[in-house]
Amino acid sequence: MAIKPSHYEELLAEYSNQLAAIALLKQHRPYLEMVPSMRRSEESIITIPLPLIRVNQAEQFQEHNAADYSQARPRVKELVRLPCEVAIMMCDPEWKIKTGVEILVFIHRPQEDFSTLLGRWRQTQVWLDRGYEWLMPPRYEHILNEGAEAVHPLFITFDETPARIKRGLTGATLPFVNQSLGSVNEVEEAGEPETSSSLNLEE
Repeated sequence: MAIKPSHYEELLAEYSNQLAAIALLKQHRPYLEMVPSMRRSEESIITIPLPLIRVNQAEQFQEHNAADYSQARPRVKELVRLPCEVAIMMCDPEWKIKTGVEILVFIHRPQEDFSTLLGRWRQTQVWLDRGYEWLMPPRYEHILNEGAEAVHPLFITFDETPARIKRGLTGATLPFVNQSLGSVNEVEEAGEPETSSSLNLEE
């Protein structure tokens, strides 16, 4: 069974929520241990879906194919959308400040192969290495938005994800968690929003 756009959208929407993001981190313990306080977990992380950053280097954008991230060259303070799905930032719940750890979530997209999935993380590394600051959601604009000392990727695959992608991530020593989707109601007409869906997350 092929991965459907609705599967991808379901997980993107799910992990935009802080509690769901914590549930995701529970599936990869090294990252869960980075959460400052599990007793105050909702105050300990910030989730930003489809995150934006301002990069600092004076590099010009070149003409490039949208799928070829290796050709992108951002300008000074250019606003760039990172090619990940969700940014998870750790925050001290007592002092209300961002700590030096960030986790970037990459969800396997429909019809995406290993080179493109891995390429999204590699291009992210290139941009972050040039110096950056986050465009924070209005609720968190008071929090320091400078980049972190440590940025970690977390990949999400499906049961339907080709085995070669999982082998490639394992070979590249990149962490991933596999999610099993329940039945997702099909829309009756193109463009009509789904009325209900179910997502079964592995414990």
